[in-house]
Amino acid sequence: MKGILVSLLLGNMSQEKSLLIFDFKEEQDISNWLVVDDGVMGGLSQGSFSRTDSGNALYSGMVRTENNGGFSSVRYGFQTKDVSKYSLVKLRIKGDGKSYQFRIKEDRSQRYSYITSFKTSGEWETISLPLAKFYPSFRGNPLNKPNYYGEAMEEIAILIGNKTRESFSLEIEKIYLD
Repeated sequence: MKGILVSLLLGNMSQEKSLLIFDFKEEQDISNWLVVDDGVMGGLSQGSFSRTDSGNALYSGMVRTENNGGFSSVRYGFQTKDVSKYSLVKLRIKGDGKSYQFRIKEDRSQRYSYITSFKTSGEWETISLPLAKFYPSFRGNPLNKPNYYGEAMEEIAILIGNKTRESFSLEIEKIYLD
């Protein structure tokens, strides 16, 4: 009995230490997630964001490189979160074996993002991305600024832009900070 109580307490403590950004199984409304494709600059890529029958999000589509295109992204903005106590972004996902970028903005109005890349395995996995590894970039160009210092967060995004024509599919269960 004592072991069960200790396990329950430790389990609750570990849950409290994480900061949930979005859990698609718990939150039904995905209307604040916005797909932004290269059409903003004349490209022809098309991404979509929807719910699966199992309650996860599905970000999928086709990246095309004609007309100087080559990317699709999905963004989610929220009230400012104090993230100073955390060192990792964690993604519970099932990808397609392709590489993606995860992007952070401290303030939605800033023009640049802090980015890092991750590769999916094709299986369900939890990807851990150290906040200290996110570097500042604007329109694909690294900036001469320090890496993300991890104080505030107002927007996240997932982007695919591997400089090739390709279909993509990324199922997302949960995004949180540890």
